[in-house]
Amino acid sequence: MGAQPTFVIVGAGLAGAKAAESLRTEGFKGRILLFGEEPERPYERPALSKSFLQGLSERAKIYVHSRQWYADHDIELHTSTRVAAIDRPGRQVQLAGGERITYDKLLLATGASPRELPDAGSHSVYYLRRIEDCLQLRFAFTTARRVAIIGGGWIGLEVAAAARAANVEVVLLERGEVPLLRLLGRDTADVFARLHRAHGVDLRTGAHLRHIITNADGRATGVQLDDGSRVEADLVVVGVGALPNISLAEEAGLLVDNGVKVDEHLRTSDPDIFAAGDVANAFHPMLGRHIRIEHWFNALSQPAVAARSMMGLEASYDEVPYFYSDQYQLGMEYSGHVGPGGYDQVIFRGDKDALEFVVFWLKDHKVLAGMNVNIWDVTEAIKDLVRSGLKVDGAKLADAAIPLPDVLADAAGNNGRH
Repeated sequence: MGAQPTFVIVGAGLAGAKAAESLRTEGFKGRILLFGEEPERPYERPALSKSFLQGLSERAKIYVHSRQWYADHDIELHTSTRVAAIDRPGRQVQLAGGERITYDKLLLATGASPRELPDAGSHSVYYLRRIEDCLQLRFAFTTARRVAIIGGGWIGLEVAAAARAANVEVVLLERGEVPLLRLLGRDTADVFARLHRAHGVDLRTGAHLRHIITNADGRATGVQLDDGSRVEADLVVVGVGALPNISLAEEAGLLVDNGVKVDEHLRTSDPDIFAAGDVANAFHPMLGRHIRIEHWFNALSQPAVAARSMMGLEASYDEVPYFYSDQYQLGMEYSGHVGPGGYDQVIFRGDKDALEFVVFWLKDHKVLAGMNVNIWDVTEAIKDLVRSGLKVDGAKLADAAIPLPDVLADAAGNNGRH
C-alpha cells in the first residue's frame, strides 16, 4: 500500500467515527478521510428517541467525539459532503461536487434510512433518524394535543413514551396483533402493550393505514384506516422500519442482499472495501449465517474489527447481538438473536407483573436469547449462556434464587453441548 496509505470512510455516524478511532488506536499512520452527508459531526442516535427527545439529556452528550478530537488525531472530517460514486477499478470515490479521491482501503458505514410511506409528504409528518428530526418533533410536542404514531416497533414505542411524558395524547397504530409480536412472542410482547395502555396510550392493533389525511395547506390532520375509521391528530409520526443505504455499494457492483454482504472480517466482495454498522449484512460465526442488525451496539463494536481487517490484521466479528430500550419506568436489554418461530420454549424468571424479570428464548434446551427487564448486571451472564451452546436445566433457569453463572456451570458439568 505504500508508505502513507489513504483510508476513506463513507458515513460519519457512530460506526464511521469509531472506525477512525480504532484505526488510530491500532497504530495506523496513514491518511484517514471521513465523509458524512449531515452537517453535524458524528453522533449517537439512541437518545434521539429516548432521553434527548424528552429533553433529559444535553445535545453535547450525544456526540461521539469533540470537534477538536478529529484535528488532534489527524482525521479529515468532511461534513455536508456526499460521496456520489465508487470507482472500484480506479480505487477512487467521487464526491457529489465531482472531486475524486484515491483510496487504498474503503469502509462503507452508510447506515440506514427510515422506510417512508408513499403518501406521507406533509410537513407535519415526522420520521425520526437525525438530530434535526428529533429537535423538530420535540418542539412539535410542546404545542400538539394528539399524535398518531404509525408502527409499534421500538421507535414507535419509544416515541409514544416521550409524547406521553410531554402530556401529548397518543394513538399508536400497529398492524399486528400486538407490538413486537414477531420479535418477542405473545407473552413478552403483551408486557409492552399493557405498559403503554397503563400510561394512557390508545393502542390500536390490527390497524391498517389507508392514507394520511391533510388539509388544504398540506398539513397532516390525522389518518384514515382501512376499516373506515379516522384518527384525528395534530401530527403524525411514522416508524415502520428502516432500509439499509446500499445504493452506493449496489451501483459499484458490490454484493448486496439486505444490506452490503460482508464476511466475518467485515470485508465485502471487493477485498479493498469493507462495511460496518446498520448497512452491513455480516456473516456471524456463532450463528453460522449472515445477519444485519440495526442497533447501536453493532455500530459501536463492528468498526474495531473493520479497522483491523483494513490494516491486514486478524479480526472477526462474533459479538453476541445486543440492544436496549427505555420506556417509562421500564428499562430492558436484549442479548442474542432468534427469529420468529426460531425457538420452542420461553422461560421467565422473576416477577413479570412487577416488571422485574428476565425472559429466555430456547431451542432444544439451549438459550438463544435473553432479555432482562429492570434487572441489571446480568447481561454478560446472559451472553455467556447464549455463547455456550449448552443445554440448560429449565427449572434452574427459571429459579431467580440460582445465579445465572451457576446455571451455566451446571450445564457445563452435565456436558450439555452436542
